[in-house]
Amino acid sequence: MRKLSLLLLMIFLISCGKKEKKSSVFYLKKGSWRVVLKVQDGKGLPFLFSTTNTGIEIHNAEERIPVTDITIINDSITIKMDVYEGVLKGVFTNEHTFSGEFVKASLNRQVPFVATHGEEIRFVKDDKKTITNVAGNWETVFSPNSETDRYIAKGVFEQKGKQVTGTFRTTTGDYRYLEGISEGNQLKLSTFDGAHAFLFTATVTDSTMTGMFYSGNHWKEPFIAKRNESYELPNAEELTYIKEGFDTFDFTFPDANGNMMSLSDKNMQGKVRVVQIMGTWCPNCLDESTYYAEYSKKNPEVHFIALAFEYAKTKEKAFQNIERLQQKLHSTYPILLAQYGTSDKKKAQEKLPMLNHVLSYPTTIFIDKKGKVRRIHTGFNGPATGHKYLEFKKDFEDFLLMLQKE
Repeated sequence: MRKLSLLLLMIFLISCGKKEKKSSVFYLKKGSWRVVLKVQDGKGLPFLFSTTNTGIEIHNAEERIPVTDITIINDSITIKMDVYEGVLKGVFTNEHTFSGEFVKASLNRQVPFVATHGEEIRFVKDDKKTITNVAGNWETVFSPNSETDRYIAKGVFEQKGKQVTGTFRTTTGDYRYLEGISEGNQLKLSTFDGAHAFLFTATVTDSTMTGMFYSGNHWKEPFIAKRNESYELPNAEELTYIKEGFDTFDFTFPDANGNMMSLSDKNMQGKVRVVQIMGTWCPNCLDESTYYAEYSKKNPEVHFIALAFEYAKTKEKAFQNIERLQQKLHSTYPILLAQYGTSDKKKAQEKLPMLNHVLSYPTTIFIDKKGKVRRIHTGFNGPATGHKYLEFKKDFEDFLLMLQKE
């Protein structure tokens, strides 16, 4: 009897020991999460995401970015973007918190973050502070004191109470959906799309802004702005052009199967063609590719072909990124690999020597049935620019219809 009692005691103790060593089971609690990335100068770059039946949705103003590739093993969580290579890698502290790094492996970049469940406010508000209204158009200069880095932009904002949405348009594209607050004399705006993490902070008056733009934790630059409701950026169709001495635009680059494709191929002759200079890492390019994929399906008589300039370190990884983009967008037009290992625009221009420069990803080249370049559009006004995006689409479709009728 005594032996049986000792045996039962040993089984009980072993069982208790096993329970003590068993790993806690973590999961992504339903509802809203607030993530704060740690950038420079002790600043926090916040964004929100909410859980869905298939994963999560990242929120930037009215934009919703679905993410479905989420893995949780013990206390570790990995959130991989559906299109971009960016990954949020974290470890749960408890069921309400996890922390880690936002990683972009090809660029060797890591940005620390903390994610907290149940928080639904992007920037914390102070109800006692007054409101400065920033709605309207702002003539903006980034890096105003640097000849090398200086560039112009147009800030376009809407405001309801303290809540601000909008974007900065530049000659090469827009900074997509920005969201934040204006209170006291301070403006704070942020966006996170899995490729870029942007934070804008500024001291404002009724007519001026003086601020800082943070991109992740690897770059920051000052900016100044003044109200100017009539301000417009240079014409996007006058920035890039065919250099003297070149009669045609052509190239030869491979597809994923190793087939070399060119505009001079027989199956390309006598057709209206649209050439897109882009990269799978580029949010403006994704906005443009989304629209082009939709348009090309409805208008198969117009031939689209994209040239991808990738910073992925290997050809294999670059083609994986291209394939992921095409699957996500259900895109059927070819995307050729023009360059990998860098997205440097000077090197891109070496691949396309007939252009005066490659100023922007994306850039679109319109070619008529006779093979003549009829228009080159630098940059892209995406959905975050509102009416500018609608204007672009109408002009794009009207112009292609004219080329088809010729």
